[in-house]
Amino acid sequence: MASSYGKILKDGLVTENPIFRQVLGICSALAVTNLVTNTLYMGFGVTFTTALTSFTIALLRNYIPVRIRMIVQVIIIAVYVMVVEILIKALAPDVHRFIGPYVGLIITNCIIMGRAEAFASQNKPLPSLVDGLANGLGYTSVLVAIAVIREIMSFGTVLGYKLPALDLWWHPWTIMVMPPGAFFMLAILTWMARARLVKEVK
Repeated sequence: MASSYGKILKDGLVTENPIFRQVLGICSALAVTNLVTNTLYMGFGVTFTTALTSFTIALLRNYIPVRIRMIVQVIIIAVYVMVVEILIKALAPDVHRFIGPYVGLIITNCIIMGRAEAFASQNKPLPSLVDGLANGLGYTSVLVAIAVIREIMSFGTVLGYKLPALDLWWHPWTIMVMPPGAFFMLAILTWMARARLVKEVK
Protein backbone atom coordinates (compact mmCIF):
# COMPACT_ATOMS: atom_id res chain seq x y z
CA MET A 1 0.00 0.00 0.00
CA ALA A 2 2.85 2.38 0.86
CA SER A 3 4.47 1.74 -2.52
CA SER A 4 1.11 2.38 -4.19
CA TYR A 5 0.84 5.76 -2.47
CA GLY A 6 4.44 6.47 -3.40
CA LYS A 7 3.65 5.84 -7.06
CA ILE A 8 0.58 8.10 -6.88
CA LEU A 9 2.73 10.87 -5.40
CA LYS A 10 5.49 10.41 -7.98
CA ASP A 11 2.99 10.43 -10.85
CA GLY A 12 1.33 13.66 -9.68
CA LEU A 13 4.56 15.45 -8.86
CA VAL A 14 6.84 14.26 -11.66
CA THR A 15 5.94 11.47 -14.08
CA GLU A 16 2.45 12.69 -14.97
CA ASN A 17 2.81 16.28 -13.80
CA PRO A 18 -0.40 18.04 -14.90
CA ILE A 19 1.47 20.95 -16.50
CA PHE A 20 4.58 19.30 -17.93
CA ARG A 21 2.90 16.15 -19.24
CA GLN A 22 -0.71 17.15 -19.82
CA VAL A 23 -0.41 20.94 -20.28
CA LEU A 24 -3.40 21.59 -18.00
CA GLY A 25 -4.09 24.63 -15.84
CA ILE A 26 -1.75 26.94 -17.73
CA CYS A 27 -4.04 29.99 -17.49
CA SER A 28 -2.66 30.51 -13.98
CA ALA A 29 0.84 30.63 -15.44
CA LEU A 30 -0.19 33.85 -17.15
CA ALA A 31 -2.30 35.34 -14.40
CA VAL A 32 -0.37 35.05 -11.15
CA THR A 33 3.23 33.97 -11.73
CA ASN A 34 4.74 37.46 -11.88
CA LEU A 35 5.09 37.33 -8.06
CA VAL A 36 5.96 34.32 -5.90
CA THR A 37 3.55 35.32 -3.12
CA ASN A 38 0.57 35.37 -5.46
CA THR A 39 1.63 32.04 -6.93
CA LEU A 40 1.88 30.36 -3.52
CA TYR A 41 -1.66 31.39 -2.62
CA MET A 42 -3.02 30.25 -5.98
CA GLY A 43 -1.13 26.97 -5.59
CA PHE A 44 -2.65 26.53 -2.14
CA GLY A 45 -6.10 27.13 -3.61
CA VAL A 46 -5.70 24.58 -6.40
CA THR A 47 -4.07 21.97 -4.14
CA PHE A 48 -6.72 22.37 -1.42
CA THR A 49 -9.54 22.16 -3.97
CA THR A 50 -8.09 19.25 -5.95
CA ALA A 51 -7.36 17.14 -2.86
CA LEU A 52 -10.70 17.67 -1.14
CA THR A 53 -12.73 17.44 -4.34
CA SER A 54 -11.11 14.11 -5.18
CA PHE A 55 -11.70 12.85 -1.64
CA THR A 56 -15.36 13.92 -1.66
CA ILE A 57 -16.12 12.48 -5.09
CA ALA A 58 -14.46 9.18 -4.14
CA LEU A 59 -16.69 9.05 -1.05
CA LEU A 60 -19.83 9.69 -3.09
CA ARG A 61 -18.88 7.88 -6.30
CA ASN A 62 -21.35 5.02 -5.77
CA TYR A 63 -24.22 7.41 -5.07
CA ILE A 64 -23.82 9.92 -7.92
CA PRO A 65 -25.99 9.10 -10.96
CA VAL A 66 -23.90 8.85 -14.11
CA ARG A 67 -26.13 11.29 -16.00
CA ILE A 68 -25.44 14.16 -13.60
CA ARG A 69 -21.94 13.33 -12.36
CA MET A 70 -20.32 16.29 -14.16
CA ILE A 71 -22.82 18.70 -12.61
CA VAL A 72 -22.21 17.25 -9.15
CA GLN A 73 -18.45 17.48 -9.64
CA VAL A 74 -18.66 21.16 -10.60
CA ILE A 75 -20.85 21.91 -7.56
CA ILE A 76 -18.39 20.17 -5.22
CA ILE A 77 -15.47 22.05 -6.78
CA ALA A 78 -17.35 25.36 -6.47
CA VAL A 79 -17.98 24.78 -2.75
CA TYR A 80 -14.28 24.26 -2.04
CA VAL A 81 -13.29 27.22 -4.21
CA MET A 82 -15.62 29.42 -2.15
CA VAL A 83 -13.84 28.21 1.00
CA VAL A 84 -10.47 29.02 -0.59
CA GLU A 85 -11.60 32.52 -1.54
CA ILE A 86 -12.86 33.20 1.99
CA LEU A 87 -9.57 31.97 3.50
CA ILE A 88 -7.37 34.03 1.17
CA LYS A 89 -9.51 37.13 1.68
CA ALA A 90 -9.25 36.72 5.46
CA LEU A 91 -5.56 35.79 5.66
CA ALA A 92 -4.08 37.91 2.87
CA PRO A 93 -6.39 40.73 1.74
CA ASP A 94 -3.61 42.39 -0.29
CA VAL A 95 -3.01 39.19 -2.24
CA HIS A 96 -6.74 38.68 -2.66
CA ARG A 97 -7.06 42.09 -4.30
CA PHE A 98 -4.70 40.92 -7.02
CA ILE A 99 -5.63 37.27 -7.53
CA GLY A 100 -9.27 37.46 -6.41
CA PRO A 101 -10.67 37.54 -9.97
CA TYR A 102 -8.61 34.45 -10.83
CA VAL A 103 -9.53 32.37 -7.76
CA GLY A 104 -13.02 31.80 -9.14
CA LEU A 105 -11.48 30.36 -12.29
CA ILE A 106 -10.20 27.43 -10.22
CA ILE A 107 -13.70 26.00 -10.72
CA THR A 108 -12.94 25.52 -14.41
CA ASN A 109 -9.38 24.27 -13.88
CA CYS A 110 -8.99 21.14 -16.01
CA ILE A 111 -6.67 19.53 -13.47
CA ILE A 112 -9.38 19.29 -10.81
CA MET A 113 -12.09 17.98 -13.12
CA GLY A 114 -9.61 15.66 -14.80
CA ARG A 115 -8.48 14.00 -11.57
CA ALA A 116 -12.06 13.75 -10.36
CA GLU A 117 -13.12 11.99 -13.55
CA ALA A 118 -10.01 9.89 -14.23
CA PHE A 119 -9.07 8.85 -10.69
CA ALA A 120 -11.45 9.77 -7.87
CA SER A 121 -14.57 8.39 -9.55
CA GLN A 122 -12.87 4.97 -9.79
CA ASN A 123 -10.88 4.74 -6.55
CA LYS A 124 -11.27 4.82 -2.79
CA PRO A 125 -11.21 8.11 -0.81
CA LEU A 126 -7.68 7.97 0.68
CA PRO A 127 -5.83 7.19 -2.58
CA SER A 128 -7.96 9.86 -4.25
CA LEU A 129 -6.96 12.39 -1.59
CA VAL A 130 -3.28 11.54 -2.14
CA ASP A 131 -3.73 11.79 -5.92
CA GLY A 132 -5.39 15.19 -5.63
CA LEU A 133 -2.71 16.41 -3.24
CA ALA A 134 0.10 15.17 -5.51
CA ASN A 135 -1.34 16.78 -8.62
CA GLY A 136 -2.01 20.04 -6.77
CA LEU A 137 1.56 20.12 -5.46
CA GLY A 138 2.90 19.20 -8.90
CA TYR A 139 1.00 22.12 -10.37
CA THR A 140 2.18 24.45 -7.60
CA SER A 141 5.84 23.47 -7.93
CA VAL A 142 5.88 24.34 -11.64
CA LEU A 143 4.16 27.67 -11.10
CA VAL A 144 6.50 28.58 -8.23
CA ALA A 145 9.52 27.80 -10.42
CA ILE A 146 8.13 30.11 -13.11
CA ALA A 147 7.29 32.79 -10.55
CA VAL A 148 10.75 32.79 -8.95
CA ILE A 149 12.43 33.34 -12.31
CA ARG A 150 9.89 35.95 -13.45
CA GLU A 151 10.03 37.93 -10.20
CA ILE A 152 13.83 38.00 -10.18
CA MET A 153 14.03 39.05 -13.82
CA SER A 154 11.18 41.56 -13.52
CA PHE A 155 11.89 43.21 -10.18
CA GLY A 156 15.16 41.79 -8.82
CA THR A 157 13.25 40.43 -5.82
CA VAL A 158 12.03 37.15 -4.32
CA LEU A 159 8.93 37.23 -2.11
CA GLY A 160 9.20 41.00 -2.27
CA TYR A 161 12.74 41.13 -0.83
CA LYS A 162 15.47 42.80 -2.87
CA LEU A 163 18.41 40.60 -3.79
CA PRO A 164 21.56 42.53 -2.75
CA ALA A 165 23.61 40.96 -5.54
CA LEU A 166 21.27 42.46 -8.14
CA ASP A 167 20.35 45.73 -6.47
CA LEU A 168 23.06 47.93 -7.95
CA TRP A 169 23.21 46.79 -11.56
CA TRP A 170 20.04 44.90 -12.42
CA HIS A 171 17.80 46.26 -15.16
CA PRO A 172 14.27 44.80 -15.13
CA TRP A 173 13.11 42.71 -18.07
CA THR A 174 9.76 44.27 -18.88
CA ILE A 175 8.68 41.28 -20.95
CA MET A 176 8.85 39.08 -17.86
CA VAL A 177 6.10 41.12 -16.21
CA MET A 178 3.86 40.53 -19.21
CA PRO A 179 1.99 37.32 -20.21
CA PRO A 180 4.52 36.45 -22.96
CA GLY A 181 7.16 36.14 -20.23
CA ALA A 182 5.07 33.46 -18.53
CA PHE A 183 4.61 31.54 -21.78
CA PHE A 184 8.33 31.81 -22.49
CA MET A 185 9.32 30.40 -19.09
CA LEU A 186 6.63 27.71 -19.23
CA ALA A 187 7.90 26.57 -22.62
CA ILE A 188 11.52 26.37 -21.43
CA LEU A 189 10.67 24.48 -18.23
CA THR A 190 8.34 22.09 -20.06
CA TRP A 191 11.01 21.36 -22.66
CA MET A 192 13.61 20.70 -19.94
CA ALA A 193 11.27 18.46 -17.93
CA ARG A 194 10.16 16.43 -20.94
CA ALA A 195 13.73 16.02 -22.15
CA ARG A 196 14.69 14.70 -18.70
CA LEU A 197 11.74 12.30 -18.60
CA VAL A 198 12.49 10.97 -22.09
CA LYS A 199 16.13 10.45 -21.11
CA GLU A 200 15.07 8.50 -17.99
CA VAL A 201 12.75 6.28 -20.03
CA LYS A 202 15.55 5.47 -22.48
